[in-house]
Amino acid sequence: MTFHQSDALARVQPSATLAVTQKARDLRAQGVDVISLGAGEPDFDTPDHIKDAAIAAIRAGKTKYTAVDGIPELKAAIVAKFGRENGLVYTPDQVSVAPGGKPIIYNALVATLNPGDEVLFPAPYWVSYPEMVRLCGGEPKVIPAGIENGFKITPAQLEAAITPKTKWFIFNSPSNPTGAGYTADEIRGLTDVLLRHPQVMIMTDDMYEHIVYDGYEFATIAQVEPRLYDRTLTTNGVSKAFSMTGWRIGYAAGPKALIAAMRKVISQTTSNACSISQWAALAALEGPMDFIRDRNDAFKRRRDIVLADINAAKGLSAPVPEGAFYIFAECSGWIGKTTAKGVTLHNDVDVCSALLDEEAVAAVPGTAFGGSPCFRISYATDDDSLREAGKRIRRFAENLS
Repeated sequence: MTFHQSDALARVQPSATLAVTQKARDLRAQGVDVISLGAGEPDFDTPDHIKDAAIAAIRAGKTKYTAVDGIPELKAAIVAKFGRENGLVYTPDQVSVAPGGKPIIYNALVATLNPGDEVLFPAPYWVSYPEMVRLCGGEPKVIPAGIENGFKITPAQLEAAITPKTKWFIFNSPSNPTGAGYTADEIRGLTDVLLRHPQVMIMTDDMYEHIVYDGYEFATIAQVEPRLYDRTLTTNGVSKAFSMTGWRIGYAAGPKALIAAMRKVISQTTSNACSISQWAALAALEGPMDFIRDRNDAFKRRRDIVLADINAAKGLSAPVPEGAFYIFAECSGWIGKTTAKGVTLHNDVDVCSALLDEEAVAAVPGTAFGGSPCFRISYATDDDSLREAGKRIRRFAENLS
């Protein structure tokens, strides 16, 4: 039998971030001293009180199927979180819980998109947005945000990009891959545009809400402009702030009809998120959060270590991120140059391949994020590794000719 993939899957590219991470693992297994700066997950452990809640749930026998889109206790905690931290009032039937942030976004898209529907989002973007849109039959449409604007789009750009076919606008702040965080005033400029286009639904990806620096104050669209509340899906999760990437819990709140449609999708696909992970997420949302401040201090220190090396390397530049744990380095000064091993760098894919081959530093090409020529560095690793990676990157730059 010859395997033939579906036409829908043929439109989709595999995750570049996962591919880079796996290649780094493979090289390490071969004995290569690779510094992997590709993975988008904190190196900190899940806090003990969250792990203890999971263990208690196992011992209490909370191991059966749950309601398909979340246990009542977790939904109540999510409602409380949105009220307490974002000034948004929801009811439990406006909340959806899924096994990760990706399924939350995918469920919303598959529940709403028809062939030809357009989904807008700024570029650079998280690698999965365009691929999920394509998988759901929609058409991704990017709005380029260059380094000259701190990787942020303007209201005029958003206005120009919206067409009668626009179904969704996806907005991620702080951003993966750039770390760019929009202020409330910058968001208000975008919401003024969205108010003029009532056919456009809004999805905010707030996964990095709590990982912010230098006094930056997070805001989300429905909070900034309440008149958009009825067509905004506010998504979040416990992966990043609580170091729970492997626990796989994402959540969202929005219009009841949309949440019901997403529930229908879940009922015929994944069913409920892991019951134990849900009880752990409940402990995360209701428990102490002072550790987040301490971890942000470490992330900020690491950010500054990487930024200093990037901006000191000939041919590289990067703005200061407001949040998340990524540096998006612009590398146009390297394009056309030749490496110490005689490799000509035609694009950022060549750059990342040569960095890995010649200096054993794994980064992700900006092409995967719709931002070229750049590469993404995750600084969610220890200080010594980041300093060594910076040394290797500067050496790579010095050896270009």
